[in-house]
Amino acid sequence: DIDIDAHHISYLRRKDTAFQDSVMDHKIDITTVSIEMKETDDFDFSIEQNKFPYVYKEDLDINTERIINLQAYGLAKRVKATGLDKLLVGVSGGLDSTLALLVSCRTFDILGIDRRNILAFTMPSRPTTIRTKNNAIKLMNLLGVTKREISIEELVSKQLEAIGHMELDVTYENSQARMRTMILMNMANKVGGLVVGTGDLSEIALGYATYNGDQMSMYNINSSMPKTLIQHVVRCLAKKSNDDLKAVLTDIVETPISPELRENQKTEDILGQYQVNDYILYRFLECGDDYLRIKFLIEKIFGLSQVRSKEYVDNFFKRFYSQQFKRTASPDGVKVISSSLSPRGDFKMPSDVER
Repeated sequence: DIDIDAHHISYLRRKDTAFQDSVMDHKIDITTVSIEMKETDDFDFSIEQNKFPYVYKEDLDINTERIINLQAYGLAKRVKATGLDKLLVGVSGGLDSTLALLVSCRTFDILGIDRRNILAFTMPSRPTTIRTKNNAIKLMNLLGVTKREISIEELVSKQLEAIGHMELDVTYENSQARMRTMILMNMANKVGGLVVGTGDLSEIALGYATYNGDQMSMYNINSSMPKTLIQHVVRCLAKKSNDDLKAVLTDIVETPISPELRENQKTEDILGQYQVNDYILYRFLECGDDYLRIKFLIEKIFGLSQVRSKEYVDNFFKRFYSQQFKRTASPDGVKVISSSLSPRGDFKMPSDVER
């Protein structure tokens, strides 16, 4: 038995005109078959559905290499276009910046540029954990890049003091992200380099980034990489690495996802599981599903209650529409998979549109 997603097929027919063009150009005879579809209140899938639609199940090593090379060659083209020979990466010890640093190393290996021309910065503040900082430093050392550490705690405190704000709230959080971006941008001017962005597609969709902070860079190589795919790629790269690098990459994958802008902050406590959010994103962008259809699917596939599924879908769409202004001002990036939210062609929407 198989499950046929008639709605998805219909959406693809509208989205991609190649099928209709072929019919018109080649005068293909189409056989129409009538099918009676009965409604049911207890529908269940005939086969197990994929909970990770962005992750390739077959040929894992081949697909991982393909993804890394797409990112690396895209960045290489930008490096050659700018005529610069230095890259700057803020390394937090988290998934996104880890992949960005690995891709940057692959890029310079392709171009024959010394990895020491990659300036990797760890910029700890009070909420930064020992685990992530140590992993960031170990990763820099193992990859042979130029390591820099700049504490932003005092810099952020002075900035907040200047505007008369001393509360540990969203202003405090965002000031850390903006301070890190400002340091990277200023250093890029000083050394003549390119700031590599780290923000992924999941964060871009949910608007989980600081405007003019981690939302901004000079070229974002993770812009079409969902969080679940990044986890998969880093996990695959860990398996192929030497023991020391494997240990660091494995620990990074297993570290709870967090921007570390507050003490004990965990992203999935705020947004919900990335696995579910990425599934919603896939069904919305790739399949054209609406609110009710997505709600039904995640109830069935993830075993969520009606209340919980409603919370997920409400939160996703509320954030997706309200955060379009960040995507409108997003930097260039590499398109690795079919999904993208680039405002320059893939996804155009007014920033003030109502849901």
